[in-house]
Amino acid sequence: MNAKYDDIIIGFGKGGKTIAGALGKAGRKVALIEKSSKMYGGTCINVGCIPTKSLVHSAEAAVNGCTEKSAAYAGAAARKTQLVEKLRAKNYMKLDKNPNITIIDGTARFVTDHKVEVLTAEGTIGLDSERFFINTGSTPFIPPIKGIQENPYVYTSETLLDLEKLPERLVIIGGGYIGVEFSSIYADFGVQVTILQDGPVFLPREDAEIADMVRRNLENRGALVLTEVHVQEIQKKEGYTEVVIETKEGKKILPADAILVATGRRPNTKDLNLEAAGVQVNERGGIITDNTRTTTAPNIFAMGDVVGGLQFTYISLDDYRIVASKVLGDGSYTLDKRGAVPYSVFLNPPFSRVGMSEKEAVEAGYHVKIAKLPAAAIPKAQVMEQPEGILKAVIDVDTNKILGAHLFCEESHELVNLVKVAMDAGLEYTVLKNMIFTHPTMGEALNDLFNV
Repeated sequence: MNAKYDDIIIGFGKGGKTIAGALGKAGRKVALIEKSSKMYGGTCINVGCIPTKSLVHSAEAAVNGCTEKSAAYAGAAARKTQLVEKLRAKNYMKLDKNPNITIIDGTARFVTDHKVEVLTAEGTIGLDSERFFINTGSTPFIPPIKGIQENPYVYTSETLLDLEKLPERLVIIGGGYIGVEFSSIYADFGVQVTILQDGPVFLPREDAEIADMVRRNLENRGALVLTEVHVQEIQKKEGYTEVVIETKEGKKILPADAILVATGRRPNTKDLNLEAAGVQVNERGGIITDNTRTTTAPNIFAMGDVVGGLQFTYISLDDYRIVASKVLGDGSYTLDKRGAVPYSVFLNPPFSRVGMSEKEAVEAGYHVKIAKLPAAAIPKAQVMEQPEGILKAVIDVDTNKILGAHLFCEESHELVNLVKVAMDAGLEYTVLKNMIFTHPTMGEALNDLFNV
């Protein structure tokens, strides 16, 4: 079988599904290829943001509830699965109802820059197209640790979501954002959590004061954070497993009922045969693009995690805007116009950030002043009985512009978006200082934070 399409999208992620919908609406004949029917909608919906935030919500409820933790976890796992299946089906149906869009289950491989072969359950088919859009996401990186392969107690951030029985002891290899978020979830469910980090500093990219507060928060909730740890081996035992580590104090053995490997993710390009299409990758495996997300092949675009860098679903969506601007618009929106990128780590309370830290700003040559506000000073935080945390902002003394904000408090994932709007609009910090907010809200904390 050989068929021709105006456009072919490889990967049903946020960017891929959105450009497919836009092209189909514009009357283009589109094929959307996805290798797994369980990944309609992409990483976020199926094995990322949505299922983990569902568990975060359930875990927070479990802390305040009287339900036995293992029963609460079983219920949370079931609700998470139902939610994912609902959203996955919704994403599929939204595109499938468009007569211009054909969804193909299979693994695509470039033959030339205008042709792919797709391995499906029925066999291999050939597809030709004028343009291609790659949105294949990323995959968990598994480090070469002895005993890590084919151990039934070892999970990635994706496979741990399928765990229906609450483990008593969870060891997390990796102290990054994914590992920290899972540690918060399972600590709230009463699991004995141990985080292993190879470096000497916990959350080294973050403001030191806030990183220390996050660490104390996790430890106060029962998690143990170990830094400067080298994982030597993972040993499978009868009914459990062991992690052999080397620390400054010597060799130690940590028993575990589950091990989460959270050592980062890598762009998912292995099956694409990019060389045949003239598409180049960088030293970390990410697809190289220009400011319009055009690859080194002028008719092939790449979006989302597969290009490397920030791995957020809203980055994939913004990549869609860049690509759509070029292929469907006037080309005016490009990567260099993106603005500040916020992110949140959904702990309890959540931590959110946008822009530079004080250290980064000073190193960049800015003359700065720091605004700080303890979360306990916010009336709404007291109302919600969530007074833990701190809010910090970095301000350019010469221009009064906001250079960055670091928010470790309840609802920080909403507050950070307000700060981003101010930063992108080039507003002085006094705008937030003097803005009228409803009361009592967490948003009005920006009045006090920027009262410097």
